[in-house]
Amino acid sequence: MKRDDASIEEQAARLSHRDRARLALRLIESLEPGQDEDVDELWLDEAEQRLRRYDQGATQARDAEDAVADIERQLK
Repeated sequence: MKRDDASIEEQAARLSHRDRARLALRLIESLEPGQDEDVDELWLDEAEQRLRRYDQGATQARDAEDAVADIERQLK
């Protein structure tokens, strides 16, 4: 990694959760142009709500493999 890249990453890491999420979304959109911005904003809001509930102790983290397995069972 170049020095400039490391500096950009350090600056991005100091952003608030919401600003980092927006930056991440913009970077992803630059790779996949044409996404609906309304949907992106809804997903960002959902992610922030989930993070708040987690930070408040209202919900717990789950292993991704377990969560996917539960979803697959429900879809059968």
